[in-house]
Parts: sequence; C-alpha cells; structure tokens
Amino acid sequence: MLSKAQKLYRGLLICLMAMGLIIIGGTLYAVIFRPASGKAAPMEAAPNAGDGAPFTGIGPLRVAVKPDAKADTPTGTVIVFAIFTYYPEDKAFSEELALRVKDFREIIINYVGGFSADELQKQGEENLKAEILRRFNSILRLGKIDALIFNEFMIIG
Repeated sequence: MLSKAQKLYRGLLICLMAMGLIIIGGTLYAVIFRPASGKAAPMEAAPNAGDGAPFTGIGPLRVAVKPDAKADTPTGTVIVFAIFTYYPEDKAFSEELALRVKDFREIIINYVGGFSADELQKQGEENLKAEILRRFNSILRLGKIDALIFNEFMIIG
C-alpha cells in the first residue's frame, strides 16, 4: 500500500512528464511547420496603418449652463460631442488618452458650464473648440491633439 506522500510524488511526477511532452511537442511542431524559406513570415501592415482614427471615448455630454443674469436656475443645456484624431499605433499616447477621458469630460463640463446660453452663442463654436483644445493639450504629456471637432454641438434653451 502506498502512503499519501508517495501518491502525491507519483501525481506530481506524472504532471511533470505531461508538461515536458507538451513543451517538446510544441517545439517540434514549430520547427516542422515553419515557413519553407527559413525566415519568419512577414507581418502584413494593418489596414490604413499611419492614418489617424477618431477618438470618440469622451462621448456625448449634456451640460447645464450657468443661469442668465435674470434667472437663478440654469436656463439651458448644451449637448457637446467632441472628437479628435489620434494614431492607435502610438500605444503610449493611446493609453494616456484612455486614462484621461474623465479629465477631458470634466474640462468640457466645467468650461462650457461656466457660460450662459447667450454667452455661448456670442463666444462661437470655434473659440470654444480652441480653448477646450488648449486645455486638453495642457494635461497631456506624451503627445498633443492637433484639432478638436464637435461632432455635435447644440445649445438648448
């Protein structure tokens, strides 16, 4: 009769032998089925490599604007959907952008929410985009955004 320690030892030995067979089998498979030229197969370029992609991670925002001088409560809402072009092959900058989504949203909410509906109309969309872009770039460390686009910009109220 085998003791518990001997059973454990045999079980571990069987697992070790199975892992060895898997490693040897995988190595043989890779050697046998490699490309005939002896070189690694060339990687195909990703579709549209080098082209920018739209960063839509900020999403659409509904921002209550500050009240007019005559009113005490917010008298309007602004719907903003800001996007910009980035290059997904720049992994470090892409990761920074993903980590900054909350900051981007706060920048838009705080900046746009600081105006009344009338002030926003006087300010103009281009001036708003320029200032928001400047604020976005001020928090980025690994790259910069070239242009900001409002996919949607609507002042309601």
